[in-house]
Amino acid sequence: MSVVRSVFDWKGLVGGLFKMAVVFSSETQKKIELICSKYPNKQAACMPVLHLAQEEYGCLSDEVLIAVSDVLELSYAHVYGVATFYTMYHRKKVGKNILMVCTNVSCMLRGAEKTLAAFEEQLGVKAGETTPDGEFTIIEEECLAACAGAPAVICDKEYFLDVTADKVEDVISACKNRSQGVL
Repeated sequence: MSVVRSVFDWKGLVGGLFKMAVVFSSETQKKIELICSKYPNKQAACMPVLHLAQEEYGCLSDEVLIAVSDVLELSYAHVYGVATFYTMYHRKKVGKNILMVCTNVSCMLRGAEKTLAAFEEQLGVKAGETTPDGEFTIIEEECLAACAGAPAVICDKEYFLDVTADKVEDVISACKNRSQGVL
């Protein structure tokens, strides 16, 4: 497997010319090699490698996507397409706690719009934004596959079900406590 060590000169991706060398840590490189060994081809390893890249760099900037495309020997367009199709990948920095609020049909019918508005009011930011302290990012999701517990919210990997506007403060507290190691 090739290691990304080159400096990229890439014109037009973000409105100009930039130079950036993205090198995965030796630990991440080993993980990428292990992941690739478990799949029939490198294209099949794209999603888990994007997770690793996001974990290492905090988000999937153009430079990071170029590094992923290089290490997997895939086109930038393919890697960009995967990274922008799935909402679990972030193109910009997000908060320590990511609140995903479902507003699809089942959740909408049970008050998700009010729940989302309550999160926005409590945290002082709109969906798609991060609080100034970097603690929370709110993301409006299309579906969280938890229709029986609508309205549904995920904070990182923890599901909160039947989240009405009056329960928003409790969800925020639970997320803060979890991220601070308080159970």
